[in-house]
Amino acid sequence: MASAQRTVPVGRSPGQLMWRRFKRDRTGVAAACVVVFFFAVGLLAPVISRLYGKDPYTRYGQEREGLLNEYGYPIKPNGGIDSEFWFGLEPILGRDVLTQLVYGIRTSLFIAVAVTLATVLTAMVLGVVAGYLGGRTDYFIGRTIDLLMAFPNQLFFVAFMPIVVALFVDPADETPTYIRVLALILVLWFLGWMSLARILRGATLALREREFVEAAKVGGASPWRIVRKELLPNLVTPILVQATYMLPNFVTTAAALSFLGVGIVEPTPDWGRMFATGAEVYQNDITYMFFPGGAMVLFIVAFNLLGDSVRDAFDPRTAR
Repeated sequence: MASAQRTVPVGRSPGQLMWRRFKRDRTGVAAACVVVFFFAVGLLAPVISRLYGKDPYTRYGQEREGLLNEYGYPIKPNGGIDSEFWFGLEPILGRDVLTQLVYGIRTSLFIAVAVTLATVLTAMVLGVVAGYLGGRTDYFIGRTIDLLMAFPNQLFFVAFMPIVVALFVDPADETPTYIRVLALILVLWFLGWMSLARILRGATLALREREFVEAAKVGGASPWRIVRKELLPNLVTPILVQATYMLPNFVTTAAALSFLGVGIVEPTPDWGRMFATGAEVYQNDITYMFFPGGAMVLFIVAFNLLGDSVRDAFDPRTAR
């Protein structure tokens, strides 16, 4: 009778164990909350704008007297912050800073998420194929990775953007915003997938010699089934960890291109465009630079801490 009432131990999957370890990491949980907050703000930007009663395109300072002085700077202190304009007014144009920031988050995160998804999928396909098949396939993909990684990314980002945009529209015409977004995604993807592909190739080379892969081959499993059932589940950790590092990197790169004038341009709200404006007016109005700068720093730090926590949760042997 006693043996029948004995508690049977319940096993936990690797995902459940990872989740338990992650919940114990207070820094990781706090970082995840910050990241979720930024994504929520980006998704709900139209709702926030409607509730707030402002939009990022109207030039309030130019349409209404008493908001900007004769030099185009807010008359009220601290960049024009008051009960009506919570984050103040943009110098010169007089647009609302809060809605500019909210829609800028939306633009930057959309581009970064799209590039990250495309990059991860490309790296998974090419890295795993190169590592599993080996031979000439591995040699060709490996040399392609080496060639692309030799490119000075920053210079090619700046040089390729006008070329990619010119493929879609006549240089004499005004470029639609969606064309610039598409070109930005293509350029960042083209020069962004190689590092993860090399990591996955090396991991796949090690995994394909393991006993469970050999057993699957002996059992008659097809290469696709081996990759899908045996290799990919064991590559989840590097994929997730690298993705959490890549996304904030793409955010900063896209902002840098917009700052240099080859990414998103006016009037589309964007973090990089806000930095460009802030760099022009910071000597007379440092407040305007504070909000996009603080938001970006907070987002990048939170995402990097989240990446560290995800890595530690997947690998319990790792200690900070």
